[in-house]
Amino acid sequence: MASHEFRTPLSTILSSASLVSKYPGREEFEQREKHIRRIKDSVNHLNDLLEDFLSLGKLEEGKVGITTSSFAVKDFMDDVIDEMKVQAKPGQQIIFDYQGDDSFVTDKRMLKNILINLVSNSIKFSGEGKMIRVETTNLNNELTILVKDNGLGIPGEDLPHLFSTFFRGKNVSNIQGTGLGLPIVKRYVDLLQGQIGIDSRLGEGTVLTVTLPALQMV
Repeated sequence: MASHEFRTPLSTILSSASLVSKYPGREEFEQREKHIRRIKDSVNHLNDLLEDFLSLGKLEEGKVGITTSSFAVKDFMDDVIDEMKVQAKPGQQIIFDYQGDDSFVTDKRMLKNILINLVSNSIKFSGEGKMIRVETTNLNNELTILVKDNGLGIPGEDLPHLFSTFFRGKNVSNIQGTGLGLPIVKRYVDLLQGQIGIDSRLGEGTVLTVTLPALQMV
């Protein structure tokens, strides 16, 4: 599976790079730009694949430690979501809502990885023009993050297996992915002593809920 996942974007990069050289003229700008975009998209996809495999390897070897700090959650979430908006499909909107206290104590790096994975999934499995909502509540030393989309949804029989390594839903076989995103998120949530839940209906969308307790400063 790993070999196949890496080979696909590499083949796209090779073919697009070869085709770019066939459009040297100014009047062929659009064709050239199309292949340059494909190269960029494939490089980003390769980077995501590498991050997933490296993260999984470190987690399985027990080499991922926790570094806690107190930080302003809303500002942190704003920054991460602004990063994710660049990945959004045409017409997609990421709506962010925040309620509660200003600060929280947990591992910022792990929280960022969790958030990026969940929002990336919503972008990937939702169509153009769809809305994605990220609702965050920080109250009583507990942080709750809901990521809601109106995307493909998940078949009921697939729900119990979503946190299994390399598992992919039956209805997303035509969409790039390794089946590592949610298992990695689950391991990060476990390390942060939290919980993750999922509610989904086929053709209607998915809601992922992450609940984390405030940790002690280290």
